[in-house]
Amino acid sequence: MTIPDWYTREIAADADSDLRVVATDADLYYEMALEIQAMLLHTDGAARFIVPVGPTFYLERFVRLVAALPTPIGSARFFFMDEYLDANGGLLDPASPISFRGFVQRHFTQPLVDSGHIVADQVMFPDPSDPAAYDQAIADGGIDLCLAGVGITGHLAFNEPPQIDEAGFWDAGTRCVTLAPQTLAINANTALGGAMDVLPQRAITVGMRQILAAKKLSIYLNRPWQRAVVRRMLYGPVSPAFPASKVQHHHNATVTLTRVVAEPPQFALK
Repeated sequence: MTIPDWYTREIAADADSDLRVVATDADLYYEMALEIQAMLLHTDGAARFIVPVGPTFYLERFVRLVAALPTPIGSARFFFMDEYLDANGGLLDPASPISFRGFVQRHFTQPLVDSGHIVADQVMFPDPSDPAAYDQAIADGGIDLCLAGVGITGHLAFNEPPQIDEAGFWDAGTRCVTLAPQTLAINANTALGGAMDVLPQRAITVGMRQILAAKKLSIYLNRPWQRAVVRRMLYGPVSPAFPASKVQHHHNATVTLTRVVAEPPQFALK
């Protein structure tokens, strides 16, 4: 077995770096919430975001920040990255415990609507019946800040590596996709206690074109298995075979990770 050099690279951050290491998961959640708040303050509430659902805890922390500190949201727009599809190809019922839309409605949209900070149509999800409309809505004003995690396959949102090295992959727009077996296994472990047969196999996702066009791209990593992921993203070859590797070419990207993720992966049987 040959282990590529990038898997053993040490990760260090300093004040001038585009890479930050924080102590705990809770610190990372607050970093995510504070970055959204800072962009809103910078744009007087007119910022436009592409945001993930997970790690979910940052959403509630953002709601708390808005309640505690004056934060203009006014005309902000929140474009959520993706949602699972049901067996008929429609959006998963928001009543499902694994529905992204349902979680966001309960823990983000409704609290902000109830407090008078936003109206419901400031929060959007892609619709499989008209993916192009999502791309147009994003393009109409552009994206000031995209927050993202990285999947075990290197996906950003649910942009899984293509079966072949597709030349047009980086320009892919919002579309319905089939999830990779590795993604199904990881997500089932995270959300369903390993019940992989229950997890939907298809989803709708915002495209790589929309993510990469953001004025700022901020990557957040806190899962222990992302020790290898972050190193391949930062130091491995740039290729659709590992979509997050394109972060290396983004004009304004930052990476924030917990100490656990900063540790080199240990290769040993357990």
